[in-house]
Amino acid sequence: MPKAISVRSRPLGIFDSGIGGLTVADAIRERMPGEQLVYFGDTAHLPYGDKSEESIKKWSVCIADFLLAQGCKAIVIACNSISAVAYSAVKKRVGPGIPVINVIDPVVGHVCSEKNFKHVGVIGTKATIRANVYAAKLNRKRPDMTVSSLATPLLAPMIEEGFFNNSISRTIINDYLSRTKLKKIDSLILGCTHYPLIRPEIDAFYKGRIEVFDAAGIVADAVKAVLDSENLSYSGKRKPQHHFYVSEYTTAFEKSTRIFFKGKVRLQQKNLWR
Repeated sequence: MPKAISVRSRPLGIFDSGIGGLTVADAIRERMPGEQLVYFGDTAHLPYGDKSEESIKKWSVCIADFLLAQGCKAIVIACNSISAVAYSAVKKRVGPGIPVINVIDPVVGHVCSEKNFKHVGVIGTKATIRANVYAAKLNRKRPDMTVSSLATPLLAPMIEEGFFNNSISRTIINDYLSRTKLKKIDSLILGCTHYPLIRPEIDAFYKGRIEVFDAAGIVADAVKAVLDSENLSYSGKRKPQHHFYVSEYTTAFEKSTRIFFKGKVRLQQKNLWR
């Protein structure tokens, strides 16, 4: 029993190609306030969306090693590009005994358990859309479902620069959502952890005509379910000490964290590739 208590007290590791994954971290913090978080954002290499699969896998495995060295009891890949390309590589590196949760499987399961959607749209980075993982997983569960995927590469950098809920963001969002590929969808998956921040603008575009799914809350619920099922959830009382690392620090990155995570974030630079 003492060993199990010790394991439950260990931190939860979360990583992303940048700081957008803090939307997932924030949702996890809300649902599991006692859990200590160790977050790593690979800001030196962002965006991952237009990087090669080989590079994404190499960097992701290295970050997983870092989180394991911090004693993390489970790892959350809070990035669609990494989940699409490197989930298997990370899971293999981590090995048995430590859960690895990606952001795609919980969303796919959630969408397929909802209404009987016939035509699902997916928007995300070039890497996520190129990997075609959402379509493959959705069609595996629902062969009758049509999936239309569209790369929306301007959205993540736009959000990180603070351009949302204004005329610039509305113009870009409306242009993407008006593309022919998304014309007849009855639901839309926001396949990037940045996109919850523009959810209100996307909802405004559709005016309730379709169902919109973003990953943050869905993934946080899935993480809680995994920790509970594996007897890894922290159940005591404490004020957790979260740690936030980035591979390249700038004051702009630290200021941008306020967009994604409620509460003060102090970024520490940790270059894993020196």
